[in-house]
Amino acid sequence: MINLRRITAFLLFSAVALVTTSARLHAQPKPGHLDAVLRQMDAASLKFQSAEADFRWDLYELVVKETSTQTGTIYFKKQGTTTVMGARVTSPALKIIEFRNGTLRLLEPGTNHLTIIDATKNKAQLESFLTVGFGGSGKDLAKAWTISDLGDETIDGVQTAKLDLVPKDPSVRKNCTHMTLWVDPVRGIELKQSLYMPSEDYRTAVYTDIKYNQKVDEKPYQIKTDSKTTTDQH
Repeated sequence: MINLRRITAFLLFSAVALVTTSARLHAQPKPGHLDAVLRQMDAASLKFQSAEADFRWDLYELVVKETSTQTGTIYFKKQGTTTVMGARVTSPALKIIEFRNGTLRLLEPGTNHLTIIDATKNKAQLESFLTVGFGGSGKDLAKAWTISDLGDETIDGVQTAKLDLVPKDPSVRKNCTHMTLWVDPVRGIELKQSLYMPSEDYRTAVYTDIKYNQKVDEKPYQIKTDSKTTTDQH
């Protein structure tokens, strides 16, 4: 059986970081606000084709009381009825992550090591994480998560809807107690995400310089191996 905790850890590392300096304006939700946001996300999901962005990922680990940071670029692209994701971590060490056709791959060029995880049995769950802030519809969001409306908040000049999400699936709650999302519902793109785990560790992410529905050059995200590459499969 696929270890969902391990898969989720790999996948969620592509979607987490902490905003520290952005000017933010917060407004309390109005009646009907959440329904309006979900309808906007439904409309946006029909138009969404791709998004590419710079990212900063921060992971806070309670046991050691330390935060580790990674930066790089990431893209999400619709491919038929599924979503393809690629991430290129450039600091502190080069890593390339890909999720395609139910398979998650992680290449560490420094050690020439490739990890492959067959996630086909949990594909729907993993795609719910992938598309939660990039092209996912409001209807799909409501199916997978119990949503609390925290109102509007302006980040870097963009009005976002701040939503707190609790997984409906008990197996997902073993890895994620809840997630806070700052999403631009007009484009169906998140600008920030904070994910909280039962261990009280948390992962947070911020996306900047977002390119919406533009052609993505996938070459920098390609995983290239050779005869010396060592591989682990799960």
